[in-house]
Amino acid sequence: MAAVFTSPMSALADAYRSRVVDATTSLFSHADYPLADTMSYRGDPGLFGPDSMTWPVIGDVTAFVGGLRALLVQAAHPEVAAGVADHSRYRTDPLGRLSRTSSWVTATSFGAMAEVEAAVAVVRGAHRPVRGRSHRDRPYSASHPEMAAWVHNALTDSFLAAYRHYGPRRLTEGDADRFVAEQTKVGALLDAAPLPTTAADLSSWIVDHPDLARSPGQAEAIRFLRNPPLPLAVRAGYAGLFAAAVATLPTELRRLLGLVDVPGAEFAGRAMVSFLRWSLGSSPTWHLALTRVGAEIPDGLFHRSLLDSESLVAD
Repeated sequence: MAAVFTSPMSALADAYRSRVVDATTSLFSHADYPLADTMSYRGDPGLFGPDSMTWPVIGDVTAFVGGLRALLVQAAHPEVAAGVADHSRYRTDPLGRLSRTSSWVTATSFGAMAEVEAAVAVVRGAHRPVRGRSHRDRPYSASHPEMAAWVHNALTDSFLAAYRHYGPRRLTEGDADRFVAEQTKVGALLDAAPLPTTAADLSSWIVDHPDLARSPGQAEAIRFLRNPPLPLAVRAGYAGLFAAAVATLPTELRRLLGLVDVPGAEFAGRAMVSFLRWSLGSSPTWHLALTRVGAEIPDGLFHRSLLDSESLVAD
């Protein structure tokens, strides 16, 4: 058998990729992986499936930008911001909160139905005690349909905006509308309402929402998101993703949040996302879901597989 020759440059690139993968995945390792038993549900497409828009949009690395953007948008609603400030542990356990949010998106996007239902039960339980009054003396409850809608719709709009700005291909209006319509399935699981069904209606609902205003909770959240206590190895990358997320915000929301679109941020964001796509590839959870349902695996998208993980049930 002929020996396989690996050039020094190739070996160096592989080693560098591994460092980026380790640094990135460590940020999301502070909660149990929600699809550890997913291969027990072979053939189950969950809420979406391989022909959906959800799998390629949320499976791309632009989801990092979208998730950060969603946290910024969510802070624009004073009652939502108050709920986070009063009940979340994001100040003392920021990576735990990040990991739990990532678990929710992972489970509902790529999980089999049993895994989706388990994630819904966890979130409903976590939301139940989140209630109080905001600084403007309005009541809030995380279980209220309109508050749940603000959080969910901000996520949907942000994942879509990030993909449209930095994604590997241009989405048609039909593609964008299909993604938004698909995501209403997730919002409905938490009784969120209203749930716009087109990209244009969703964007208008967010920008023109009558309850938005500045608030102490918003100011605290923005301060934290500007400079979270992250490991030194990922701080520079985070700063680039933060600027890239801000660049996708509508002018009205940027002003409300007290944020500035840094010149060149969108160009730098494209470079950063391209680097992450080269380093990480598409989500290995998307690859896992495709394998679970027996779908064709696209060439060139995936650099990592979870199928050899000891935490997965492959039988």
